[in-house]
Amino acid sequence: MHWLVKSEPFKYSFDDLIRDGSTIWDGVRNNQAAIYLRSMKIDDELLFYHSNEGLAVVGIARVAGEHFIDPSDPKGRFPSVTVAPVRVLPRAVTLAAMKAEPRLAEMAMFRQFRLSVAPITDAEWDVILELGGL
Repeated sequence: MHWLVKSEPFKYSFDDLIRDGSTIWDGVRNNQAAIYLRSMKIDDELLFYHSNEGLAVVGIARVAGEHFIDPSDPKGRFPSVTVAPVRVLPRAVTLAAMKAEPRLAEMAMFRQFRLSVAPITDAEWDVILELGGL
């Protein structure tokens, strides 16, 4: 399965993930995004998207640990997963480039833009990797 995860780079960037080797993907407080996190399996692949600044997919990560209760959630209702870096994309794939690509017109990210986690189809994954130089 493939996913897209978003992070504001001034809070936690893909470079931070590379430096740390892995991180807990925490702080998700949306019910739909929580469902997606609970659906993630070890070794599912993730596109790492920089939101707010950059507005681009910049790297590939993977799920390194399946869902558990988010330690930052005082009520213990929302999940987290552990993610680890795989590689930097040779070329960042901007939001503008994704929106201009007809093969990506139906991406879940465009229907629910505020979600920090969204599924990606195999075909969408392939297109984004192509745009990213892989």
